[in-house]
Amino acid sequence: MEEEIELYIDDAKEHMEKAIIHLTHELSRIRAGKASPAMLEGIKVEYYGTPTALNQVASITSPDARTLMVKPWEKNIIGEIEKAILHSDLGLNPQNDGEQVFINVPMLTQERREALMKQSRGEGEQGKISIRNIRKDANDHLKQLMKDGFSEDSIKSAETKVQELTDRFVHKVDEMMKKKEEEIMTV
Repeated sequence: MEEEIELYIDDAKEHMEKAIIHLTHELSRIRAGKASPAMLEGIKVEYYGTPTALNQVASITSPDARTLMVKPWEKNIIGEIEKAILHSDLGLNPQNDGEQVFINVPMLTQERREALMKQSRGEGEQGKISIRNIRKDANDHLKQLMKDGFSEDSIKSAETKVQELTDRFVHKVDEMMKKKEEEIMTV
């Protein structure tokens, strides 16, 4: 019987870890002052009539803090890569030399930094909401187990463990947000 309770706790922990991984991914896409290949994630390029992820048709590197370099596997798609980057909502201006595409990443203005802070806080809040929803689901399952005959003490103990997990993961989100905000505000 105790094994079943532990399974719900482990399941909740696993889902909370996935929420942290998702948040890490989302925060990596928010530009924080320096060029990062992750900035171009989500850009699709027309490749033989099929929208394809940019990183599947080219290598993306950052030779320095202000430049991104996109080197396509096939030179004939350079124009499509340029067009895709121009039409993205990143506000970047790509240039090509016939072999590869260079993108000079402009310095962040104070206004843009504040907008990025707001965006990252929103992502952090979504992460916390996900973690709290996982806690709610776990507690609902535990309450159902109590109705099915499990002892009240073991359920209360499990709920305490789930709350401790929740607190730990929410604290982790807060630490991630603090680090990201420092990154964004560093000039």
